[in-house]
Amino acid sequence: MQSSKMRRKVAPAAADGDSSEKFDQLLLSSAICNNEDLGPFVRKAFTSGKPETLLHHLRHFARSKESEIEEVCKAHYQDFIMAVDDLRSLLSDVDSLKSSLSNSNIKLQSVAGPLLSSLDAFVEARNISQNVSLALESVRKCVKLADLCSRANLHLSNNNFYMALKCVDSIEGEFIDKTPSSTLRKMLEKQIPEIRSYIERKINKEFGDWLVEIRIVSRNLGQLAIGQASSARQREEELRIKQRQAEEQTRLSLRDCVYALEEEDDDDGLGDQGKDGYNNGSSGVLGFDLTSLYRAYHIHQTLGLEDRFRQYYFENRKLQLTSDFQVSSMTPFLESHQTFFAQIAGFFIVEDRVLRTSGGLILKMDVENLWETAVSKMCSVLEDQFSRMQTANHLLLIKDYVSLLGVTLRRYGYPVDPLLDVLSKHRDKYHELLLSDCRKQIGEVLAADKFEQMLMKKEYEYSMNVLSFQLQTSDITPAFPFVAPFSSTVPDCCRIVRSFIEDSVSFMSYGGQLEFYDVVKKYLDRLLNEVLDGALLKLTNTSIHGVSQAMQVAANMVVLERACDFFFRHAAQLSGIPLRMAERGRRQFPLNNARDAAEEMLSGLLKAKVDGFMTLIENVNWMADEPPQSGNEFVNEVIIYLETLVSTAQQILPAKVLKRVLQDVLSHISEKIVGTLLGDSVKRFNVNAVMGIDVDIRLLESFADNQASLLSEADANQLKTALSEGRQLINLLLSNHPENFLNPVIRERSYNALDYRKVIAISEKLRDPSDRLFGTFGGRGLKQNPKKKSLDTLIKRLRDVS
Repeated sequence: MQSSKMRRKVAPAAADGDSSEKFDQLLLSSAICNNEDLGPFVRKAFTSGKPETLLHHLRHFARSKESEIEEVCKAHYQDFIMAVDDLRSLLSDVDSLKSSLSNSNIKLQSVAGPLLSSLDAFVEARNISQNVSLALESVRKCVKLADLCSRANLHLSNNNFYMALKCVDSIEGEFIDKTPSSTLRKMLEKQIPEIRSYIERKINKEFGDWLVEIRIVSRNLGQLAIGQASSARQREEELRIKQRQAEEQTRLSLRDCVYALEEEDDDDGLGDQGKDGYNNGSSGVLGFDLTSLYRAYHIHQTLGLEDRFRQYYFENRKLQLTSDFQVSSMTPFLESHQTFFAQIAGFFIVEDRVLRTSGGLILKMDVENLWETAVSKMCSVLEDQFSRMQTANHLLLIKDYVSLLGVTLRRYGYPVDPLLDVLSKHRDKYHELLLSDCRKQIGEVLAADKFEQMLMKKEYEYSMNVLSFQLQTSDITPAFPFVAPFSSTVPDCCRIVRSFIEDSVSFMSYGGQLEFYDVVKKYLDRLLNEVLDGALLKLTNTSIHGVSQAMQVAANMVVLERACDFFFRHAAQLSGIPLRMAERGRRQFPLNNARDAAEEMLSGLLKAKVDGFMTLIENVNWMADEPPQSGNEFVNEVIIYLETLVSTAQQILPAKVLKRVLQDVLSHISEKIVGTLLGDSVKRFNVNAVMGIDVDIRLLESFADNQASLLSEADANQLKTALSEGRQLINLLLSNHPENFLNPVIRERSYNALDYRKVIAISEKLRDPSDRLFGTFGGRGLKQNPKKKSLDTLIKRLRDVS
């Protein structure tokens, strides 16, 4: 065998390389022998414009090779003849082989004939078996498919849409491409989208019904949740009251400690199962069902429409919330505010449950955005409604409900500070309205007062009018019927003030402000100082026309002073601060003006009465020959009246008030006596008249001393000091050494109440008995009285000083 590798052939060298044409021919022959590319030679021929030369060289090369071929053929001719001889010798062998093969074929066909017929029968039977197996497999698939279709129809008829969709998905994924029946396959391809569309319509209708139902449920849910918050607040109040009672008992008696087991109600009524699982979409006691929502969301997830349903749900709920914001102009807000806020509260309670249990149906950010919108709208509504309200009670009712709304929704994690800020902003307006209401109520109470002591026939009346305001002066329950020292004005005003305190604390409580006692105290001070004090002052100045009325008002003021202590303690207790802190911050009695006016009015009326008796002083004989032994007529009348007054006043007036009034009246009597001696009605008087006035003052001092059993010895002595001006004047006029008045030490000790100008004027009226008319005839030659001389010296010295 010749080698496949071609040897490189070298063209014979030209004898003479001078000729350029022969050199080109040589190069072309060499390239052809070596199987090289002839492209360069072709391009060169055409470039030079001589392709005929190239053709000539090629023809020359071809002619040179024909001779070589002839030489090769001549060299192998003998071998070819020998090969032909070999083939002729083999022809006979082939003929014998052919006859042998023919015989073998005949034998083989005779033997294989039956086998071929059996093989044909086998092949036909196998084809039949395969066809039967394929038919059975097709039947089994159709049976399974029919079973799935039957189950899908059953689930559809039972509204079990999820299982129906799972059957449809199974048919579509496992059978529809492998179904042997094209008719059945076309039917399935047509019905499956219709089934999905039908399920989507049905589930959307159920969801729409749920949207309608959940609005009603939300309102009831909000009312129930807010009611539970109110109940919890009431339990806290009851517990706080028990704590106050225990603290009070501990304060009164450290040994008497009261212990009680408080059972806390852990069930807040909101249902805890929903926090960990679906609980079939319900919420315990609150009982709202989210099954339809969960089902619709699950079906849409199965249909691959999760995002579309999520958006559809959010938009519908947002529209519902916007609808809930509408405030009816036909119904007063006071009547509709509970429904308004309960609807919003229920909406967000539902959304909180959906957020926690639906598995991504709504995002937390979406709920927060809805809440911000709701808070903004509620604040706007509150601002508008509060600005229109002119009744404190209406404002308080709405505030209480809003605060309960805040407590309810804060448990679900919603921030309610903007709502509380709106309530705080209207704190001043509420209290101004409350003060206005109290001013009106107090005016009506005072106008209806009959200035009579209050009669209580039953113990419950005593508890309601005395004990409830801690007005009692003794822990011993009196016998009934009981006549109180105050009139009906006192408990009525106490009830108004207590109601004011409770309303103020109720408004300030649960509003986000922990310490509000100072605010309550500020408005309580205004109520007492401006409203109650002003009303009592007006009553005193315009409606009192008698001593008994003035005495009753003064007695009422004393009881109201004790009531004011109760008011501040009550405010402190309701505000949750220790009583010691409240007592530490107490100021003076807030009804000072009314109390002083009442006592001043009582004193003025008593002075007017006394002045009526003091007119009898005109009957005094100022130049009497002998001093009266039992006092002058006017002082006896005055003392009788004062004793009658004291016997009446001691039943209703406290000792300290009675002392102040008597002290003022006695001081007035003393001033009247001195004024009479100083006045123009008395031109002159003698020592006997002075001694008579001395007896009068002694009777008045005795009256003051007699009050020691009613007041105290110190108070009785203070009553006597009210007569100090008259007493010191009489002592000076009866003194043997009146010139001692000029001694600063003696004057400060014994005559500190006297005005030297009055002393001069009165002393000049004093006449010695020898100075009587016609006395100069009988007394001629008598020595001048040294007392008179000393008095004249005193007058002269005082005139020099003045």
